[in-house]
Amino acid sequence: MDRIAHVVGRLLQMIPIVIGLTILTFLIIRLIPGDPVLIMLGMKATPESIEELTRRLGLDQPMSVQFWMFLSNLLRGDLGDSLVYKMPVIELVKHRLPLTLFLVGYSVVLSAVLTVPLSLVAALKKNTIVDQIIRGISTILLAAPAFWVGIVLLMVLGVKLRLFPIGGVGENLPGQLHHLFLPALTLALSLTAILCRNLREGIIDILTADHVDFARAKGLRERSVLINHVLRNAMVSTVILLGLNIGWMVGGSVVIESVFALPGIGWTMMQAIFGRDYPVVQGLTLVFGILVILVYLLTDIVYSFLDPRATL
Repeated sequence: MDRIAHVVGRLLQMIPIVIGLTILTFLIIRLIPGDPVLIMLGMKATPESIEELTRRLGLDQPMSVQFWMFLSNLLRGDLGDSLVYKMPVIELVKHRLPLTLFLVGYSVVLSAVLTVPLSLVAALKKNTIVDQIIRGISTILLAAPAFWVGIVLLMVLGVKLRLFPIGGVGENLPGQLHHLFLPALTLALSLTAILCRNLREGIIDILTADHVDFARAKGLRERSVLINHVLRNAMVSTVILLGLNIGWMVGGSVVIESVFALPGIGWTMMQAIFGRDYPVVQGLTLVFGILVILVYLLTDIVYSFLDPRATL
């Protein structure tokens, strides 16, 4: 019951955040310096085209009426129409969101595969050359911009060694895993650098805990002690840190999809910005915001299962 109340409370706390996000999204076009319609159409726009688009976007109405129209359309799932693609923004989201979600999920899996063994080795080999190397690489990855890491991986593994494709997304699951490995690895390396340091410290702290000594005194195998008593407890804070950084990965997909020319919502956002397709920018801003909110909410729920004290 406490957990249910905790989740309900978190859901209620999300309501003002969603309202604030909706208002901010609505104001994106309205806060553009100058005439937003003229910016969208360019300097060669005719008075007729300016008037038609102004009426189409409802910008000729009072601000309160505009917001009510925006909110009404939003509740119906209408995010407006793209000026470049000549199609509803919601259709763009339906077609391109799955690729971004797949990329982020792929990156999380790769990051977990890298983080757990590296952190465990670094903790068990504390202050040795192995530990120093792992910590040094983590520091370099933390300092290196994600787009630069992506370009290096693309040039070395894609162009020079030809181990992975430098474009495309694949037609089936094995093809997608192969084509999206480099962009997923780019995101995963940045995340691994953050998680590895946290998990290493957590493992080192728990290795000296009383319950670990007691488990060893009972005669449990070292492997069982490490997995069930050390790693399991050390993962609690790391899982929370992972959830918080998944929100960053969703935003980071904008840059990574642009580097690898992947037609997800991140790449679409960049194209919309450069193409002055502000209805798409407005709609995708809302989508990105809602995704981040949902990730944080899910992280909070997972934390309540990992640490029951969170619901007290």
